[in-house]
Amino acid sequence: MADVINLKRFKKRNEREQSARQADANRARFGRTKAERALDEHRKDRAGDLLDQHKLDDGDAS
Repeated sequence: MADVINLKRFKKRNEREQSARQADANRARFGRTKAERALDEHRKDRAGDLLDQHKLDDGDAS
């Protein structure tokens, strides 16, 4: 006689593995830490500030 297989357990294990594969794909696609995002934001703000400091004032030409 064959062994009895619990289909519910098999289904749950399959769903967990599928979820883990999806999570790995999402980490590869969107995986940036909060520190990396904050550093990029700081660099962008700093570059904008430096650019504003180098602008010349034309004054009123009229």
